[in-house]
Amino acid sequence: MSGRPDWLPFALGSACFAALTALFGKLGVAGINSNLATFIRTLVILGVTAGIVSLRGEWERPAAMPWHSWAFLLLSGVATGLSWLCYYRALQLGPVSKVAPIDKLSVAIAIVLGLLFLGERPSLPLLVGGGLIVAGAMVIALG
Repeated sequence: MSGRPDWLPFALGSACFAALTALFGKLGVAGINSNLATFIRTLVILGVTAGIVSLRGEWERPAAMPWHSWAFLLLSGVATGLSWLCYYRALQLGPVSKVAPIDKLSVAIAIVLGLLFLGERPSLPLLVGGGLIVAGAMVIALG
């Protein structure tokens, strides 16, 4: 067993791609409606994801999936769509260097939600790190 968690490369990839999302999104919404930009982005994500699922042979019959998976994935999709709509509008109106850090407050909010609703256990590093994320976002936003 290695000392590195299996999820770490994917989390780092997510962070890098999220940074590119902010940069490319800011450039992409210039001069067009932010809701249309979000729609175009969504179509691209749909195509890329469908291609990956197809190449990996990971399609499943929808009826074989548990109802609670459907319910929570639908709720997650609604939350994602609303997040993206807000994010692209914020990028259109503000500098990426301020919008992106405020968007990352989602990390601290997710920590709180995990503690409250998923029974995750608080630890000193988790609480300090979450607090630092909030403090950093506030310093950037107010500076």
